[in-house]
Parts: sequence; C-alpha cells; structure tokens
Amino acid sequence: MTAPETPRATETHCPYCSLQCGMRVSPRGRGQGLEIGAWAAFPVNEGALCRKGWTAGELRGSRERLTSPLVRDRATGALRTAEWDEALDLIAERLRAVQAAHGPDGVAVFGGGGLTNEKAYQLGKLARVALGTSQIDYNGRWCMSSAASAGNQAFGIDRGLPFPLADVEQADVVVLVGSNLAETMPPAARHLDRLRERGGRLVVIDPRITPTAERADLALQPVPGTDLALALGVLHLLDAQGAVDEEYVAARTTGFDAVRRSVAAWWPERVERVTGIATDELRALVAVLAGADRVIVLTARGPEQHAQGTATVLAWINVALALGMPGRPYAGYGCLTGQGNGQGGREHGQKADQLPGYRMIDDPDARAHVAAVWGVDPESLPGKGRSAYELLDSLGQDGGARALLVFGSNVVVSAPNATHVTERLEALDLLVVCDLVMSETAALADVVLPVTQWAEETGTMTNLEGRVILRRQAVAPPRGVRSDLDVIAGIAERMGAPVPFATDPEEVFAELGRASAGGRADYSGISYDRITAEQGVFWGAERMFADGFATPDGRARFVVTDFVGAAEQPDASYPVHLTTGRVLAQYQSGAQTRRIRSLPDEGAFVELHPMLADRIGARDGEPVVVRTRRGELRAPARVVASIRPDTVFVPFHWVGANRLTNDALDPSSRMPEFKVCAAQVVV
Repeated sequence: MTAPETPRATETHCPYCSLQCGMRVSPRGRGQGLEIGAWAAFPVNEGALCRKGWTAGELRGSRERLTSPLVRDRATGALRTAEWDEALDLIAERLRAVQAAHGPDGVAVFGGGGLTNEKAYQLGKLARVALGTSQIDYNGRWCMSSAASAGNQAFGIDRGLPFPLADVEQADVVVLVGSNLAETMPPAARHLDRLRERGGRLVVIDPRITPTAERADLALQPVPGTDLALALGVLHLLDAQGAVDEEYVAARTTGFDAVRRSVAAWWPERVERVTGIATDELRALVAVLAGADRVIVLTARGPEQHAQGTATVLAWINVALALGMPGRPYAGYGCLTGQGNGQGGREHGQKADQLPGYRMIDDPDARAHVAAVWGVDPESLPGKGRSAYELLDSLGQDGGARALLVFGSNVVVSAPNATHVTERLEALDLLVVCDLVMSETAALADVVLPVTQWAEETGTMTNLEGRVILRRQAVAPPRGVRSDLDVIAGIAERMGAPVPFATDPEEVFAELGRASAGGRADYSGISYDRITAEQGVFWGAERMFADGFATPDGRARFVVTDFVGAAEQPDASYPVHLTTGRVLAQYQSGAQTRRIRSLPDEGAFVELHPMLADRIGARDGEPVVVRTRRGELRAPARVVASIRPDTVFVPFHWVGANRLTNDALDPSSRMPEFKVCAAQVVV
C-alpha cells in the first residue's frame, strides 16, 4: 500500500510586521491550523522567526473565524447570517441611497497597511472609479506618514529603507530613534548584535530602557515629544566641533546655511532643559557620531507619531546629511516601517492624496496616465480627500460621509481618541467591515464580510527595505469565505462600475505595474516570476542615492525645523507624560494575535517608575487608573526602573489605550500624536 503523500510546504511570508520574514507553510490536519517551518534561504530573516511568526498558523481553524456574511437585523439589532449575494446586494442598495442623498462623497473607504499591494490598488480604484468618492484613506497614515513626508521633502522620494536592512551590520554607528526593534521585529535584532560583534556601536534613544536599549553602547532617555530638540542640539555640536562634512554638503545638498543658523541657538544646556538629556550624554553622542566613517540613523514610531513628527524626522535627516552619510555605502538615513505592507500600502492609491505609483492625485499628468490605464476619463476622477483621522472625525456629520467600507483595519482599537471615533462610527447610516474575525470594529457593523487570511490567498507585499515579495497561497480558504479582491469586484459591479475589476491577483498586479509606470514607486518591471526567481525585487534600486537624489537637481534638501513641543503639556491636573507602544507577543490592534492561545495575553498594563509609584501609592501588579482629557484606563501597574519617572507607558493592543491618546495632527503628514499626551495616574 502506498503511503499518503506528505503535503508540500509553500514558501511564503509572515502575516505580521514589515520584515515580511520568509517561512514555509504546510497544512496540519483538517481544520487544525498550519505547520510553520523555517525558510532559511530567504535573506531577510534567514529562517529566524519571532514567537508571533511561529504561531501564525494557529488562527487557521479557529472557532472565531468568520465563515459567512452577517447582516444586522434592523428590527432586533442583532447580526444574522446571510448569503453573499444578499449581503452584497444590500450594500450596493444602501450605498446608492446614501449617495443619492449626500452625493458621491457620502461614501468613504478605509483601508489598511496590512493589505497586499493588489488589494490596496483595487481599493483606490474602487473608490475613484466605482464609487466616485474622494473619501479614502488608510491606517498606514498612523504608521510612518511623518517619515514619508520628510523623505519626500529631503530626498524627493519615500522609501523607508533606501538600502537592505543587513547593511546595518557594516556601519560604524547605528542610531535608533524611538525603536524597540528587539520586541517589535525580533529577527532584525541579530543585525544589531552582528554590528557590535564586528566593533560597531549602537545608540538607542527612547524614554524607556527597552530590550533594544539594553543592547546599546549608549542609551538616552529624553522626555517624550522632545526628539526634535535633541536632534537640533546634536547638529549644533557637530557644527561647533567642525564635524560637518562640508565637501559633501556643498556637492550633494542645498539649504544647509539656513539650517546651520537655525540650530545655533540649541546649545547643550538648553537641550538639557528641554529633553532631560544631560549635557555630558549629549556630548558623548556627538563624539560617537563625529568619529565615525559610516553612520546610519534610523527612526521609527517614537519620533514620528507626533504633531511635529515630520519636523522631527527632518531634523534627524539633517544630522545624517551634515555627516555626509545618505548615498554612501553602509550609511545614511532610513525609517523602520511598522505594518506588513506599510511601504507598498501607501504607494498605490489608498491614500487620500495619491494615485498608483505614488503619483499625486492633483497632478494632471498623473490623473491622465492612471485614467488611461483604467479606461476612464481623467475628469471623472475625484480630487483629494480627507486624511485618515479627519475622515473618521467627519463621519455622520454635515459634509462627512454617511457610509463607510472598512478593509483590513480595526479603528475602534487603533484610532486616537478612540471613544470619539467609536461615536462617529455609530452615527453612520451604513458600516461595512471585511475581516477574518469579529473585531471590535466589525462588532459595530451593519454588514460583516468574512475574508481570506494571509495563508489562504496570493499577493505581493513591499517590506521595510522596498523589497517586493510574494505571499503564496498555502491552503484553501474555509467554505463561505472570499478574498477582498472578490468583495471589491462584487461591490464595483453592483455599483455600475464602467470598467471591470479583476479578481486574479497576478492580473491585478500586472495592471498595477502599468498604472505605476513612470511614477515615484514604479513597479512596471516587476512580475510574480521575477519575484520568485530573485526572492524579492527592490523597486527603484537596492541601494538608493549613490549617484543623486530624486529631486529636480539631484541634491538632497536640508529643511529648517523649529521645536514647538507636544500639543498637550503636563500641568497640575495631568502631571505626567503618557506614551504608548507595542509588546513582544502582540501585534497592532491584536485582532489576530489576541486569539492565538500560544501567545501570552495578560491584557493591558501601566508601566511606571518606582518614584512615581511611591508618590501615588501604587504597587506592582495592583490596578491603577490612567486618565487623560479624553478618557481613562484601569490596568495593573508594572513598577520598573527602566522608564523615566515623569512618564507612564501603556501598550495599545487592547481596547482602552487609544481612548487616552491625543488626536492632534501633524500639519504635513496628518499623523496623530499617539506618542505623547498629558496624563494623571491614581490608585
């Protein structure tokens, strides 16, 4: 008797962060999850995975998976199962009614940074062609939009890392600003270890001494919201000590004289008063930078999720440019993208101001090019819409959308000032949510559509390096579940779209290539076959800026930045700083990871310093209440000496943290100020 054939493992990628680690996936019994194995040949992670990656298959077969559409019964208010045609017909009927009463912009679309490039592309096309609405944005606006805005201003292009992540190992000094790499993307931390093994030095700037900071040669703990002032002080001292690469600045940049004048007032003692960083620590950092031939400055959400996030990133780019680093081997500036497709997700049309290829929607040539690919009149395309938070803030109000389609986002947990956002969702005439599980946002919906998860579909992602990779389908989806591409096509057809919407991901990717051709993010030379053969393809170039920057004159731009500080400062009523972030075992809003039993889920907690704990009478493990002007959270205290005494930290994976956070927006990126607000802590 012939033994049954062992299912062949599929080489694909992790569903979580922007590393997009390679993994091998195979079925594990009927409805019993997936077997995850190492794919050692994939260069980004070389077979390594974090605990989230190793357990990613456990959501497969979960009792919490949605497997049929749900429609809310208007009489009882309860969700009931429905057939797909009924659900899609109902959506189209109600969308038409909303648009008849409120115009095309009465309908809005909200996407996600975890969607494949194909889905992000089709979502933008759905909004502009089938719905005719300008109201589309996505949760990636809350991820690295400040770094994107800064990159475009300084370099003329936005690619998170303009070099492979492994280049970090060959630098002399790496400065991590606001990144806890060891917990947020653990397989990447080996690059830091290899850097130090070969004699390089690591600097970490963070209000907390995290597992990443514990690896550092120099760890600085500034007051939350003051990274900009710290960068100004660094550049002041570099200039004062004659450490600016004047030849590079003259040959490859513009605007330095104005920046030099602007930082002249940021002497070390002033920086200490603002940031809390002692002058000797500041001088130690500058000495490390001034003596290095190859410096890499990396920013993450810490300095970016602020009302001055763009300015803060620009200030750190100014430091890198003054040292003469961008465009040199194993040196430069980069941003550590957060979400799985945080890079590709913003390149192909699901942002309010962009068309595929990172073209701007108010550019007549861009509109003409994309309209020709789509087969529509350029004049039919709507203009620029509202950014993510502004879109949510306007829901159900005069001039705001009355219907919202949500793909790949859980805004009830992830939006700032989340109680207000929840109220706006509840004011809608129609809320449609596509998800794998009954997320907190889906629980409010009028229609919930069950969609495929990462291992049940094929599509491309663009990781933090700008490397386009191919997630391959490893198993068939459960009966009754459809892909987001099928959902988009179904809605488009019912809304009378003038052109067809493909559902085959490879066909959609080919169209995306044509639409992006000639744009800032040009994917026209990339194909599924090429991705497979090369284990990922960098758009643009593997290492950018060696011969020039993507500006009209090929020079990078120094940009003057002024420190204002956080939008909300501590006072007598709210005397401490609140900051938020991630923990090792959970991911984003936790909609997936909180349902995986193998991952520790002890819920939210409040991290505070022993001095603060003594002052308010808090004890480790016992509940405390954190209040801000927007809401409150009750959670156990974690009393640790690794955080500033004037700061408390709360992870954002659970409902509650973002009921506290401030919705003040960066004027350029429209990024909310997640990372700092004024708070009080009581027992």
